Amino acid sequence: MDGYVSHYTNKLDAKGRVSIPAPFRATLARDGFDGLYVHPSIDQEALDCGGNALLQEIESLLSGLSPYSEERDLFSTALIGTSEILKVDSEGRTILTESLKSYARIANEVTFVGHGRKFQIWEPGRFRAHLDEARSRVRDLRRQLGASHAAPDGRPRSHGARE
Repeated sequence: MDGYVSHYTNKLDAKGRVSIPAPFRATLARDGFDGLYVHPSIDQEALDCGGNALLQEIESLLSGLSPYSEERDLFSTALIGTSEILKVDSEGRTILTESLKSYARIANEVTFVGHGRKFQIWEPGRFRAHLDEARSRVRDLRRQLGASHAAPDGRPRSHGARE
């Protein structure tokens, strides 16, 4: 996979800089984006981050909407109008602006979370709570999927079984 995977927690230094994890920096470098594109997540108190791949995903979403539609305007405002392009120094550090830190409730530490074509930056405690909820919901979804793939008598279907 040539995307952002895993999660890492790093501290902000005395100057407010945070080191982007090396695997994430390598993915950004391969992507060819000069800096770090960041916008507040639409549905979480976290920050969505990436480079050209994230920008292409946003552009693809917007291009599928009518140019003067309310939906396009709303998505454009949320994903482009609130975004920032942060500089990344030669040591792989960036400074989160006060508005970004405030939105994600970040103080002294951040957790970087891979999402394939993008990554998120979270306040670590909020991420742990989100991860616990995600695991719980995924377990429930797995049970639902398992039940929907059961034979009429309630037993799991074997591969190639017919109804």
